[in-house]
Amino acid sequence: HPTALDVPRRPMPLVSEAVRGEGAMLINERGERFLADTPGGELAPRDVVARAVWQQLTAGHRVFLDARQCLGPKFGKRFPAITRLCRQAGIDPANAPIPVRPAAHYHMGGVAVDAAGRSSLEGLWACGEVACTGLHGANRLASNSLTEAVVTAAWVAESVAGAAPGQYRRLSSSFVPPRPDTSCLRPVVSRALGVIRDGEALRGAAAALLPIVAGNTAASDPAVVALMIAIAALRREESRGSHYRSDFPGRDTDAVESRLTLKMAIQAAVALGWRAPTMELLT
Repeated sequence: HPTALDVPRRPMPLVSEAVRGEGAMLINERGERFLADTPGGELAPRDVVARAVWQQLTAGHRVFLDARQCLGPKFGKRFPAITRLCRQAGIDPANAPIPVRPAAHYHMGGVAVDAAGRSSLEGLWACGEVACTGLHGANRLASNSLTEAVVTAAWVAESVAGAAPGQYRRLSSSFVPPRPDTSCLRPVVSRALGVIRDGEALRGAAAALLPIVAGNTAASDPAVVALMIAIAALRREESRGSHYRSDFPGRDTDAVESRLTLKMAIQAAVALGWRAPTMELLT
């Protein structure tokens, strides 16, 4: 997402794309509107806007979303939730530009499923944002999850209802796993798997993530996701949608959809010359 509220809070709150839809402009600390010459301007595709913001940040600038002219005192009424978040950070969006930066919203892709929402694991269906159905392409658009839910929910429900009674164990809705600790992962993932990627950083990320995956700690589960993203990004030597490789900026017209298992990701990392503390992961 191109415009997360740039404050110490983690995860960073989002400043909705609707604010740009109302006419808010992206500027740096000099007041320069750096997207003025970009087709679509602030309403260009998410990956284009995110890269433009990121390039400003890496050049040492700060980036702000300025809604003073388009909304001004109407901002609070139009976006009350965002106003509350801004004011908690000491910012009045009616009178001051909002500091922003790109941030991971939800990861794209997900659990590979068929048209009925069945995964490769017997008894597991996936629907909505967690599923990878092929309905959407490489650049996640606003509210894709709503489209996924509206279109696929009935098909998935019919498939689940058609399963033999008692065939599958129902999970208790009261069980909620503990929130994983991602503090050791954030620097690695932000540096290598973010807006602009390259092979060297991706290989370094895989090397850093593999022992965490094998460590059986609170960080292991999110490290699994990060490792799979790193290996998939390393294997995709092209750029499309939000996956942008500075060392492979062009788009490969013959590229195919990524399908990756954890075992494949670990094998790929090991093939690059790294050894996890325990290779039982491969069995």
